Amino acid sequence: MGKMSFADKLKSLFGFHKNENIDFFEELTDALIEGDIGAHTAVNIVDELQKRCKEQKNSSQESIVNALESLLMPYINKIDLNIQTDKVNIYMILGVNGVGKTTSTAKMAKLYSARGANVIMAASDTFRAAAIDQLCIHGERLGIRVVHHQMGSDPSSVVFDACDAMRSLGGGLVLADTAGRLHNKENLVNELKKIDRVAKSKADEGCYKKILVIDATTGQNALRQAEVFNEAVGIDAMLVTKYDSTAKGGCIISIGKDLGIPVSYVCTGEHYEDIMPFDPNMYIKEFLGKS
Repeated sequence: MGKMSFADKLKSLFGFHKNENIDFFEELTDALIEGDIGAHTAVNIVDELQKRCKEQKNSSQESIVNALESLLMPYINKIDLNIQTDKVNIYMILGVNGVGKTTSTAKMAKLYSARGANVIMAASDTFRAAAIDQLCIHGERLGIRVVHHQMGSDPSSVVFDACDAMRSLGGGLVLADTAGRLHNKENLVNELKKIDRVAKSKADEGCYKKILVIDATTGQNALRQAEVFNEAVGIDAMLVTKYDSTAKGGCIISIGKDLGIPVSYVCTGEHYEDIMPFDPNMYIKEFLGKS
């Protein structure tokens, strides 16, 4: 059986505890932690919730859920990623291997291409032949150009060439798929910093964004990953994959609270079309089981 969602746990908590008592709030803290909200955050939220419920004499299920929603909402932010089609825009796609980074890059390529922008994908994960091949296959399927060098070459030079190619087209979006080998953290961080420097110098003013891909099912690891990449190059937005899973990515709340990173897109399947802008209101309602 799959992991029980936070919404299901919340419903069962109200079933068990008809009267408001300390056990309910303790159980709620545990449920939030299991829902991928960090322990520190969960404790703070529940303490504040308990205080509010006492002050406002809230004891009904609806009033408690509404109070919880108002406490969580400030940490759930979205960002609209709009490009300037007559300028060179660069999105550096970051994340650990296995989160769906390359597929997400292809989905974004299709999305922006369908909006009429020139799009080039840059295969900047030059350490894995599979990553280069995979991006090239996506490019062929979508009819979108992929700039790639041979395996083992300098990842930042791939971004450099892709930006020059985009400049000659008169502007559009370069999507750079990067490596995510966290076990080799120091090398990875140095490599990403170099790509970051090149991208900053090649993109037009205000047209460069760093997007972190997070798997909704990875739980607390997602926050650790966000911290590593944010420390290395600074993150502007998140893209959340496997958003259709029961977990519903409580990590969005933790990352929002601790690092202030907003969400741009969520992916709900394997097809190129399975990507949509993040909707905070829909997310919180699903997380709390209000929808």
